[in-house]
Amino acid sequence: MDRDAVRRAWDAVADDYARRRLAGGEDTRLLDDLRELLPDDARVLDVGCGDGMRTLANLPAGSVGLDLSGRQLELARGNLPDVPLVQGEMTTLPFTDASVDAVTAYHAVFHVPRADHLLAYREFARVLRPGGYLLTTVGAGRYQTTRRGWLGSDHSMFFSTPGRAVTRTQLGNAGFDVVWERFVDDPLGSQALFVLAQRS
Repeated sequence: MDRDAVRRAWDAVADDYARRRLAGGEDTRLLDDLRELLPDDARVLDVGCGDGMRTLANLPAGSVGLDLSGRQLELARGNLPDVPLVQGEMTTLPFTDASVDAVTAYHAVFHVPRADHLLAYREFARVLRPGGYLLTTVGAGRYQTTRRGWLGSDHSMFFSTPGRAVTRTQLGNAGFDVVWERFVDDPLGSQALFVLAQRS
């Protein structure tokens, strides 16, 4: 599934997704742990920010949101009118080297083909300052699939992950040290695996 198809699918499901994915929850509380590691004036890049209410709204002032979907960014602009937002692709981030203190990527990387995950992690490392942190959702298993009628839309949604062990290797190859891995309850009714990693 190409990136334009993924973008169109997210445009189509953005409103339903925002209604179903509650702003609180165990995954949101992980941001508190991240903030404790950051300076008071930290700048965080939220990759796949969606409507902004689960991650971006809970990040330090001066943070910035990035999403592939124009509709997601419209929702985020309505929710967080003072937060900078950028439409873009995580494998070619439109940000300068060493320009942020942390990157968050909730439920985002596995919408990129697993062959390109290392590219995304290298981009995250590139924009991070030395010692900066990445907090991201990863796939626990190995799969690549297209789910038809996801969230009741007429569009299909693409999911792809190389599995937990390969992901750790990819993060290491991109210049990260894994600090911890945690399974947390997902507001959509399953469990999600999160990784906190630090740029070497």
